[in-house]
Amino acid sequence: MPLRVHDTRRRKKVDFTTIEPGKVRMYVCGITPYSPSHLGHARCYVSFDIVHRWLEAKGYDVTYVQNFTDVDDKIINKANEEGIEFSQVAERNIEDYYSVMDAMNVLRADHYPRVSETIDGIIAMIETLLEKEHAYVGDDGVYFHIESAPEKYGMLTGQNIEAVRAGAGGRVGGTGSGKRDHKDFALWKFAKPDEPQWESPWGAGRPGWHIECSAMSLQYFGEQFDIHGGGEDLRFPHHEAEIFQSECCTGTSPLVHHWMHNGFVNVDGEKMSKSLGNFWTISQAMEQFEPLTLRHALLNAHYRNPIDFSEQFLEDGKRSQGRLEDTYREALLASDGGAAKNLTTLPRPNLGEEGLSHSMGMLEKLAEECAMAMDDDFNTREALAKINAALRQISNTLGNGLGEDDKRAFATYAVEWMEEFAGQALGLLPSRDDALAEPAEDPRRAELAPKVGELLVQRAAAREAKDWPAADAIRDELAALGVTVMDTAEGPVWELD
Repeated sequence: MPLRVHDTRRRKKVDFTTIEPGKVRMYVCGITPYSPSHLGHARCYVSFDIVHRWLEAKGYDVTYVQNFTDVDDKIINKANEEGIEFSQVAERNIEDYYSVMDAMNVLRADHYPRVSETIDGIIAMIETLLEKEHAYVGDDGVYFHIESAPEKYGMLTGQNIEAVRAGAGGRVGGTGSGKRDHKDFALWKFAKPDEPQWESPWGAGRPGWHIECSAMSLQYFGEQFDIHGGGEDLRFPHHEAEIFQSECCTGTSPLVHHWMHNGFVNVDGEKMSKSLGNFWTISQAMEQFEPLTLRHALLNAHYRNPIDFSEQFLEDGKRSQGRLEDTYREALLASDGGAAKNLTTLPRPNLGEEGLSHSMGMLEKLAEECAMAMDDDFNTREALAKINAALRQISNTLGNGLGEDDKRAFATYAVEWMEEFAGQALGLLPSRDDALAEPAEDPRRAELAPKVGELLVQRAAAREAKDWPAADAIRDELAALGVTVMDTAEGPVWELD
């Protein structure tokens, strides 16, 4: 099936197309680095990492641009509070961003432009907008005049121009003396004391919020590009403002062929907010959960749906990620660490036969279904369901008494299957070396091991004697300890809940 993408502007799924065959130009709005990156950032950039990965898996040549808004009111206020340069605040939080995203296996973008490095391009765009009478100089800055292009209003929100709310998003509107209309928004802010500033034809100052992304996308991609992404909260006013600025500046429409937005993050049922005290940075989350656990939890929901973070949500991700890594390690070990290649010729997949052929056929079928899920607007939740089914198939087959050569060959195939879908497509696998490293012993597991071992011996004896009440009582005692037992062809294995 063709790749289908939900386009915010058209409000429906559409076939994915590109301006230039085989090439994708993708721009995603980046962070404003006034504080460490938080769970909302994790949701956004893991989501668009999936888009990046899957497009490349389908053979597209992707150029990915993600900006840093390194000049902003919050950054300036933080710098003034600490008595340091605004660039120092931005730099330390940009480094935090790189660190946590690398840990979560988010691939780096090709370019990370910054506002402070794009001033010339921003000034050039504003000059063009003034020449075309889409902007004007006020007492306190330069403003874009919404009424100069009313037909462009509401392309992403569906609102009409009469429905615009003064002060929406905290960035548009207000009663500033420089405005002709409350709907207009700032392109350039005249200098104030204790703020960074640059010279311009209208006076010293700094850019408004929205103009930066228009200037950066024009610099890297020209008048049109394929994908523009960001959080749901950026649809209005930021992305609506980009449409005004860019299309009025260049005269080319549409600016973007596919607008994509990820859903909000809630914590225990409430929108994440510092004022509510439910604000988690990514680093704080990683103190309790491994980075790939966090990534797994995020991907167990469609990118457009809201996510409700809770301890249970993350614990579910931890169990699922643990199952994935355990199966990956089991297959690597069975394949001699992945080094064994072409040890024997595997049978052709045939769903009508049992044994190895059946297992191969099931994995081929699940591979097709996983790809179909990803082609359906990057449905990672459905793709994970197919991967989980594959993990069960792989574990059952490896523990089903295969001959040595067949087992190694099947394990090699299973490793490649997992690396293609769970690894390259979803970014959920550790490196082979990390997967094969001996895991650090869990102190609680070490404490319980003697007791659990004794109970498992008693359970085996009860089952052998067909004393089912005794076996059930032992199972209940294990459950009370927080132990889950799984019976395999090679004997019972157990894990802690």
